[in-house]
Amino acid sequence: MEYWTSHRGAGMKAAVLLIEGTNCEDESLRAFRKVGIQAEKIHLKQLAGDCSRERKRNLEDFDMLYLPGGWSAGDYVRAGAIFAARMKSKIGKDLEKFVDSGKFIMGVCNGFQILVEAGMLPGFNGISELPEAVLTNNADGRFQCRPTYLKHENKCMLTKNVQEKKVAQIPVAHAEGRLTFGMENKKSLQKLLDNKQVVFRYCMPDGKPANGKFPWNPNGSLYDIAGICNPQGNVLGMMPHPERVMEPFQQADWTRKKYKTGEGKAIFESIARELKKR
Repeated sequence: MEYWTSHRGAGMKAAVLLIEGTNCEDESLRAFRKVGIQAEKIHLKQLAGDCSRERKRNLEDFDMLYLPGGWSAGDYVRAGAIFAARMKSKIGKDLEKFVDSGKFIMGVCNGFQILVEAGMLPGFNGISELPEAVLTNNADGRFQCRPTYLKHENKCMLTKNVQEKKVAQIPVAHAEGRLTFGMENKKSLQKLLDNKQVVFRYCMPDGKPANGKFPWNPNGSLYDIAGICNPQGNVLGMMPHPERVMEPFQQADWTRKKYKTGEGKAIFESIARELKKR
């Protein structure tokens, strides 16, 4: 795999970060390029400098960092925990500067798990030393790979151009997607609501709340949460995979409905529009 293939022309640039076990990097790369964002697959070692000089990359040269799905490091310990620990130990200071500068970070599925384990989400008071939440085993104890419906509850910087309250069909594929704060559920949920950090919620096809009911809420996540951002709105994590529905024929019911485009494309288009302004 050509992790070091360079796209250093002018324009918007995204780094798709990976280590062993990442497996959604190619469709993520394609999603960015489809909306006009120059994207490059980057191994963590390239940002840390644990590679040859020609393969070295600097995080500050990118406008966005994207953490794709998969099972990084086999998801041992907890999903995303090892990748998160490596990131913090190798490029922790660079990540802090990246976030503080207002640049975008997005994590999907395993990427969301990594952001939570790294203390970057929910980020109530900046990047926390220890995780403030966890994405743990689905309530039914099973891996869920199915279409889900999401309602765009609140806009963040990355979804600024997506219609608020819009319902979209986006698939999930995970065994550990249930967001919980444990004993702090009530208190932390209130913080999320006060800060408008709940970006996506699982819902029924007509937009009505899932109310924790399977299959509309596929994992039992608190308050049907499918995606959250940090208080500043420039770090977004979500369990469903928008990069997997960039084309109409990728929608589960595409033979019955006339989709003009895949419903995940709106998220990437929104990112592109915001990056163009910078």
